[in-house]
Amino acid sequence: MIEPAGLADFFTIFFSSAMVILLGALYALLFAYARIRSMPVLMPLAYLAYAGLSISTLFLAQAANLLSHPLWATVVACMLLGYLLAPHGIWHLCVGTHAAGTEKDAVTEVIPESMTKEA
Repeated sequence: MIEPAGLADFFTIFFSSAMVILLGALYALLFAYARIRSMPVLMPLAYLAYAGLSISTLFLAQAANLLSHPLWATVVACMLLGYLLAPHGIWHLCVGTHAAGTEKDAVTEVIPESMTKEA
């Protein structure tokens, strides 16, 4: 059983939870902006935000006594891996989706819709 977090750890839990949210949003924002605007100079800043997110998550997990139990330590590790990989996956999904839509538009421009309908 996990020990409840102590009252003395309240500020650490509160502050590190806020930092997880803010740094996670900053990482996603910088990652997306760097990709959309083709500004690779922002990618190191995105990964710096992720590093801060990782540190904040570890502080939160330690203060909330999550690292003492293997199941919760695994959940924390999976969460960090998900935060790292999710923007990459979402980016590739968006690029693939928009590329498929662009190809469909190009086909309808070359072959009018009235010619593609079966009689």
